[in-house]
Amino acid sequence: MEQEPLNPGEQAVLALERRGFPGPGAKERAIREELGLAPVRYYQLLNALLDDQRALAHDPVTVNRLRRIRESRRAER
Repeated sequence: MEQEPLNPGEQAVLALERRGFPGPGAKERAIREELGLAPVRYYQLLNALLDDQRALAHDPVTVNRLRRIRESRRAER
């Protein structure tokens, strides 16, 4: 069975995560201005997307990179 594609909001979260940001606070500002989300909510959505097969199909490079970062941070704790 074919799975539903990511909705535009989910796609926007991954697109923002693909970009580089110049300095401290720039990413949080973009999250608020472009997505209309509080940074805490953004990171909750992003974390859920990392476990979503649809996100992996949509943007495997970004999702796999973020999964590796998440795993290395968990291993440090």
